[in-house]
Amino acid sequence: MTSTVLFCLAGAGLAVYAVTRTWSEVVTERPGLSALRAIRTGADLEPWVIGLALVALAGAGALLATRGIVRRVLGGLLALAGLGVAAGAIAGRAGLDTGSAGAGGVIWPVLCVLGGLLIVLGGLSAVRYGHEWPAMGARYERRVSADQVEVDQRVDTRAVWEALDRGDDPTAR
Repeated sequence: MTSTVLFCLAGAGLAVYAVTRTWSEVVTERPGLSALRAIRTGADLEPWVIGLALVALAGAGALLATRGIVRRVLGGLLALAGLGVAAGAIAGRAGLDTGSAGAGGVIWPVLCVLGGLLIVLGGLSAVRYGHEWPAMGARYERRVSADQVEVDQRVDTRAVWEALDRGDDPTAR
């Protein structure tokens, strides 16, 4: 379970970081003026990739709070989000002139794809093994005994306030 959550967290973090780095820098020389620089990040090219990576980041935390079939469905959604991150990075990089961005124009899209694949691995692991993992502690769940199921637990506060108005101490009983 820990490795699955860490895969999702690391993949989402890597994808968010890589998609916000410079993927392309085109310099246009102008005679007599300073050169124009057009810098584009992965988020400029494919803005929805950062959204999917953030969804995967939240989904990694949600893996801890869910159990059973819900955890497995969430794992499937994480795998789809990871595929979307990887596909978005590939689509953003395809046909892109890196210009003077150098190695950064190549390495950041590759790292974004790697982040997406880590998310996919984490999601598939949750689909396959998620139902076997322990759930959160039961102390956070409300316990209801059999005799409390149909009993109305409302307290008549009016009687307590009226007793206080008369000067009676309701704690003295």
